[in-house]
Amino acid sequence: MSYTGEHLIYGQLGNIFIVLSLVAAGVATFSFARATRPQEPTDQAAWLRLGRMAFITQSIAVFAIFGLLVYLLQQHLFEYHYAWKHSSRSLEFKYLLAAIWEGQEGSFLLWMTCHSILGLVLLRGQSEWRSPVMSVLSMAQFALTTMITGLYILGWKMGSNPFLLLRDSGVLDNAPALHMNFDVSQPLRPDYLNSIKDGNDLNPLLQNYWMVIHPPVLFMGFASTIIPFAYAIAGLWKKKYGGWAGEALPWALFSTAVLGVGIMMGGMWAYESLSFGGYWAWDPVENASLVPWMIGVAGLHTLLIYKATQHSLRATYLFFMLGFLFILYSTFLTRSGILGETSVHAFTDLGMNWQLLAFVAVFTLPSLGWLAMRYRQIPSPQKEEEISSREFWMFIGALLFFLSALVIIGQTSLPVFNKIFGTNLAPPEDVEFSYNSIQIYVAIIIALLTALTQYFKYRQTDSAYFWKKMLMPLLITFVLFALYAWLVGVDYDRKGPVFEGSIWLAVLLSIYALVANIFYIWIGANGQLKNAGGSIAHVGFAMVLLGIFVSSSNKEIISNNIDGIPAPLAEGENPRENLTLVQGMPVNMANYTLTYEGDSAHPKKQLWYYKIRFTNKNGSDSFLLTPNAFVNYKGNEGLMANPDARHYWSHDIFTYITSIPNPENTADTSRFTPFVRKSGDTLFYSKGTLEVQPLRIRDSVPEEVFGKDGKLYEVPINIQAATGTAYQLTLRAAQAKGQWIPLPDTLTAEGMIVQLQRVLPDGSVELGIKESDALLKYVTLKAYKYPFIKLLWYGVWLTAIGLLISMARRIRLHRARATSA
Repeated sequence: MSYTGEHLIYGQLGNIFIVLSLVAAGVATFSFARATRPQEPTDQAAWLRLGRMAFITQSIAVFAIFGLLVYLLQQHLFEYHYAWKHSSRSLEFKYLLAAIWEGQEGSFLLWMTCHSILGLVLLRGQSEWRSPVMSVLSMAQFALTTMITGLYILGWKMGSNPFLLLRDSGVLDNAPALHMNFDVSQPLRPDYLNSIKDGNDLNPLLQNYWMVIHPPVLFMGFASTIIPFAYAIAGLWKKKYGGWAGEALPWALFSTAVLGVGIMMGGMWAYESLSFGGYWAWDPVENASLVPWMIGVAGLHTLLIYKATQHSLRATYLFFMLGFLFILYSTFLTRSGILGETSVHAFTDLGMNWQLLAFVAVFTLPSLGWLAMRYRQIPSPQKEEEISSREFWMFIGALLFFLSALVIIGQTSLPVFNKIFGTNLAPPEDVEFSYNSIQIYVAIIIALLTALTQYFKYRQTDSAYFWKKMLMPLLITFVLFALYAWLVGVDYDRKGPVFEGSIWLAVLLSIYALVANIFYIWIGANGQLKNAGGSIAHVGFAMVLLGIFVSSSNKEIISNNIDGIPAPLAEGENPRENLTLVQGMPVNMANYTLTYEGDSAHPKKQLWYYKIRFTNKNGSDSFLLTPNAFVNYKGNEGLMANPDARHYWSHDIFTYITSIPNPENTADTSRFTPFVRKSGDTLFYSKGTLEVQPLRIRDSVPEEVFGKDGKLYEVPINIQAATGTAYQLTLRAAQAKGQWIPLPDTLTAEGMIVQLQRVLPDGSVELGIKESDALLKYVTLKAYKYPFIKLLWYGVWLTAIGLLISMARRIRLHRARATSA
């Protein structure tokens, strides 16, 4: 049957390119593998050419698939399930782009795109390691392509196809209006597409600029871990166990830098969206990306040890292999649905669990088995490292990183353990502290090693030389720590004095690491920044640690509710930590006076922006924050909020919305209730009392407006609210041309309209009162003060810059050695 309005050509092209990518990746894998075998130079060159052509072909196919998917979303071709499920007509282009990697199929495609880019870079130049490395990379591309094929093989579905048509997805199967004769057992109407006016939209939680930039960086980090892994496999394959180190080192530095930035971009996103209440929550998906990075850092340092002393090569093999394998394991964790109850942002189960397990196994079993077989053949000097040598303490640090990563992944894998062994083990009641109580001591030791290790020399260090170099950094550290203790301190006694004391020690050693590495840039690198990449990275890492400990231990909730105005809050929110603002009413908060000035709505979505004016009580500063909030209409019920912050050099003032009036209840349907009172009488309303003051009459009014006997009546009203606030209103009503015309007055803070309806002959007055929640425009917010949070963010970027500087230096050195050879 032919269906009106469908654009099938794009899906057909997409499927052709998927098959082309799959076949080309398979050919590249085989060709590069054959080129690795000992053979005649001409045969090897032929296999290399074929592998190169095949990989370039599969890369072009991947780029074409990506481009077609962008086109489907941008043109709103909702006949395709992926376009319908993840986008809508109201999305800006940047969010249409982000919609590509919202779903599993698109995120696999993003991973493949990153692999293709890295592979094309690897194909440049000549190297004996190119063929085995490219064979491993091409095999990964083949495996990833199977994830987006959507082919049925003997009744088993392989992958999930991003070009699946909406009518074939099952979404319309229970929509009688779209079927012929309104019968779901009959085919779809040929014009069914006319009824699909819009898509399902991108989840509102993901309509954030971080969704546009964070996943591409993170997936480039994920993809880059395969390069050190592939070099390690190449060393086992060619039985040249250490020859690959020079080429692999720049890639290890690149991977560590990009993956680290990608992870902390997620932290920045969490900080700015505040769905976690900060920048890190030990969420399983966060941990699944952190663990490979930590193992990669361990591998990077053992590789540096090997380059300098020939030690730690075996450990380098293990770390580089596990770094990539834990990327695959994290892929299984986040995409199998197994973390659905423990993580807020894991993918849902697409029925691909066995394929995901096969993906993990096809790389894990052969690589670790091969390492076990060749382990004894990998060179390992018999002479142990001296305790006064740099390599000894670098190895201790690398080992500590590795063991810490195993602890984190062990805790994260509790759902997997329960699934395999049929247990029902529950995570700790305080999950965050269960991690922090261990990792803080890891951080203390790492900070100390970061400060000391570079001052040791390789192989052996004279103690007099060491302490001479360390004296000045130590003195400056204690001075800075004393200033910190005096001016800032640590305000975290919730977990007892031992944990608080550990934070103090961590701050001290983080300052020490920062000072010592700044000094080393001039002592060890003579101030030449292009040769000081390692020290720059360590300075950045020390800033990260210091920023974490200072901001987390001194984070302050400043939105203390002293007015007692109640508002409906989400589960887990403390009413005393949430401040309700009524529009136009200034409220005190810490050193600020806050005024809710108004709000505005998104033109196409149920999204509201709230204008909150902050005025410092000393008059030195005034600024406007515009946090937004919306009711999530796509699966997750409840209020969702994106905060806004004021950034200072020493702290952030950070606020987000926790309660708004229900937008469905804003219609004012109440009526005026009449009350007759005399001067001095009191009238009760639901939130307080009104006291009627003496009536005033004005008869000198324009005759052309009021008529011959027209008058204007005024009644002052004193209002005492239950909250203790007092108000004064003057109600007016006109007797004009024989009619009573009341002039209502609105008291928004009390949700009330009051009017003088008429004056009776005995001098008493008839008041009309209307109370309605629709009149009360309020917003409830929570506000934090994060001290010195910039240390963390600047530290992340400085760490990455230092790693990239080191990468550039290692590339120069490797090329110089290759040229001289």
